[in-house]
Amino acid sequence: MLSRSHLIFIVCIFAIFSALFSLSKGSTSVSLYQLLFSDNTQINMIIFKLRLPRMLTAFVSGGLLALAGSLMQVLLQNPLADPYVLGVSSGAAFFTLLLMLLGASDLALLGGAWAGSLLTIALILLLARKHRWHSHSLLLSGVAIACGLLACNSFLLLLSPATNLHSMLFWLAGDLNGSHVPWYGLVVLIIGMLICYLLAPGLNLLARGEAPARALGLASDKYRIILYLLSSLFAATAVTLAGCIGFIGLIIPHLTRLLIGFDHRIMLPISMLLGGTLLTLADTFARSILAPQQLPVGMLLAFIGVPIFIWLLQHETKHS
Repeated sequence: MLSRSHLIFIVCIFAIFSALFSLSKGSTSVSLYQLLFSDNTQINMIIFKLRLPRMLTAFVSGGLLALAGSLMQVLLQNPLADPYVLGVSSGAAFFTLLLMLLGASDLALLGGAWAGSLLTIALILLLARKHRWHSHSLLLSGVAIACGLLACNSFLLLLSPATNLHSMLFWLAGDLNGSHVPWYGLVVLIIGMLICYLLAPGLNLLARGEAPARALGLASDKYRIILYLLSSLFAATAVTLAGCIGFIGLIIPHLTRLLIGFDHRIMLPISMLLGGTLLTLADTFARSILAPQQLPVGMLLAFIGVPIFIWLLQHETKHS
């Protein structure tokens, strides 16, 4: 049986491998030597102009989704909770699709996604306020709003002209084409990870249940609102970077707890690394399997995520 330190080391090595693999694979393969030492202008352009920004975007987006899912599952005391279930990503997607339909700029799309996520957060908190933001109230309110927003997204697709429909559908399924270096995503991920580490002792208490956490002096109501806003921020940032990508926020927290345990001081950084690694590898395969044709990474992740989640569910059931 591997020790925790060995598992952490393996996860870090695997994350580095995923980054190098992503940079080397594509319609034009690049060897490790070329990747590290090449002075060929064409190869350097492929690596630094195309693949490096896309790899960073995938890793940052995956890390943000994994962190968001980890926080949501503790917040709602529900292993099925993730940002997509609560409608945060659907709200961001609705405003983004609406602005795409209006021909808005990239900066406006970014602002629209943020606005959609924040309005969704505000609406869910408002609906759950009567029940003091109880986990069941938040979850049910989020599910109801998510269903309504999915219907709105379908309505926008019906209204969209044929020239825009393909790009909008591709984006909804997860799209990393044309990625730039995700500076704002990196800032959110780094600062957010630091805040999560500071909140980790409280998360360990909250994971035991709300009543024990209150008995031990945790201001659970304020804590829950902070966690909800923070996880929603992570999800909204990921949506603006990579479109709608599911399963990472659902399966990565399960897998991390299985490997590392429940101490959030260690679990959250490892969850972030595993989420970034998974999305980076999935995006590499999505653009390589049928190269030069590209698959939506969200669709490929669904194929990967369903069997992994079923296996994790069976494993946890046997050990519960």
